[in-house]
Amino acid sequence: MGVLLATNPGLQNALFALLELYIVILIARALMSWFPITPGTSAETVVRVLERLTEPVLRPIRRILPPVRAGGMAIDLSIIIAIIAIQVLGRILISYV
Repeated sequence: MGVLLATNPGLQNALFALLELYIVILIARALMSWFPITPGTSAETVVRVLERLTEPVLRPIRRILPPVRAGGMAIDLSIIIAIIAIQVLGRILISYV
């Protein structure tokens, strides 16, 4: 696959754009979780779409690292771990190009 990326910079740019877009989706999900969402609104639809896009990545991370209790609340570190992993993946891809 490294040869394919090296001969096709357009593919490399597309992969990096997808990785960056997924990071934006993860951040949007984190931000939306801070606000109360009224059922039946367009905001609820957005939250459900974000959950569908991110949960397949976040669920396995949460199995390994469950939310950390801090007083009366829990801090979900899975989004931070996912963003770091995506950044590392991007750097690995660039090292082969």
